[in-house]
Amino acid sequence: MNSQAAVQDLLTYLESSPTPFHATLELTKRLDAAGFRPLNERDEWALKPGDACYITRNDSSIIAFKTGNNSWPTPWKLVGAHTDSPCLKVKPEPELLKNGYFQLGVEVYGGALLNPWFDRDLSLAGRVSWQDNQGQLQHSLVDFKKPVAMIPSLAIHLDREANKNRTINPQTDIPPILMTASDKPDFRSMLKDLLLAQGDQAEKVLDFEICAYDVQPPALVGFNQEFLASARLDNLLSCHAGLTALLESDGSQPVMLVCNDHEEIGSQSACGAQGPFLRSVLERIVGGREMLERCLPDSLLISADNAHAVHPNFASKHDGNHLPTMGGGPVIKINANHRYATTSITSAQFRQLCEKAQVPVQTFVARTDMGCGSTIGPLTEGELGLPVLDVGMPQFAMHSVRETCAVEDVVSMVKALKVFFA
Repeated sequence: MNSQAAVQDLLTYLESSPTPFHATLELTKRLDAAGFRPLNERDEWALKPGDACYITRNDSSIIAFKTGNNSWPTPWKLVGAHTDSPCLKVKPEPELLKNGYFQLGVEVYGGALLNPWFDRDLSLAGRVSWQDNQGQLQHSLVDFKKPVAMIPSLAIHLDREANKNRTINPQTDIPPILMTASDKPDFRSMLKDLLLAQGDQAEKVLDFEICAYDVQPPALVGFNQEFLASARLDNLLSCHAGLTALLESDGSQPVMLVCNDHEEIGSQSACGAQGPFLRSVLERIVGGREMLERCLPDSLLISADNAHAVHPNFASKHDGNHLPTMGGGPVIKINANHRYATTSITSAQFRQLCEKAQVPVQTFVARTDMGCGSTIGPLTEGELGLPVLDVGMPQFAMHSVRETCAVEDVVSMVKALKVFFA
């Protein structure tokens, strides 16, 4: 796939992936089209040299791999990313009727930047568990697709200090408005109608995991169309880049893409990076724990998660010697307190990769007087004990409802990961 086609496929992927469930489904579609074989955790796996397979957990995490010559111990090359993004999740009993408006109670998932959620055209998507007329439990992904909700701002006439001292109470200020109503609608009935409309013979909706999302599609923006603006760039950019590199690898050596859920809330779950998913899959592939321990010392995981580009209006928020720029190439992320897993050795390895791929490389270190975020890198390193590197594509507005990156950095990251998997 050439660079232009890869960017167009990325735009399609972003628009089709409003939730981790949809993001994972979209990855499986591309893997299926490339001839990868789905595996089931409940089955015995019969893997052979040259196999290309994938497995999902919770419908929201996925591991895809090529076995190479299937001769162990052989080092693995892994790329890790995450499928989740900060968002507003609908509460279990969400119905609110206030002053003639029907609203939904929501929780904040992850470290969302809340201000940008106001005055957006919002839809709802996620997973619904339902019962059919035979009493069987079923599960389906749903997406209203059209704008069905909004969170209007309070007019400045009613809050003269809004541009100076505005704060947001997530309990009272952000429940989305869906419609005018005199009686309180039943949200489960609305979900049932959507299920029936998409052909699911639902008799009763039992539960759901639904989140709000901005329906504005991804777009190339800027005077020269050099930027890409979209929701969920953190971290669907890395999921797609890793997939692109995996699909184009020649299969001669063991390579793997790991896309975990729940990174934004700590990763401690059955399908998160601080859970058993990756170790379990690797042990089953290589034939047990002892063989895996022999493979890991010379393996390498590239933890790919976006980095903070220096904002020209807020350049003082960066360390003056570490100012990643949009279009300046992948960013190596380093932290003295190991919030990132990069070491001098893994950093040097990536610099060599970028040199071979003929792409520029940058470095990010947080200001010493500011805190530092983290990634799946240190968590996966702690679970498995393999060498790890943290890198990312530079972006603006991380954790906003709409984020921005440079198209050139997408192309550069894919090039570097292709060399890594080569």
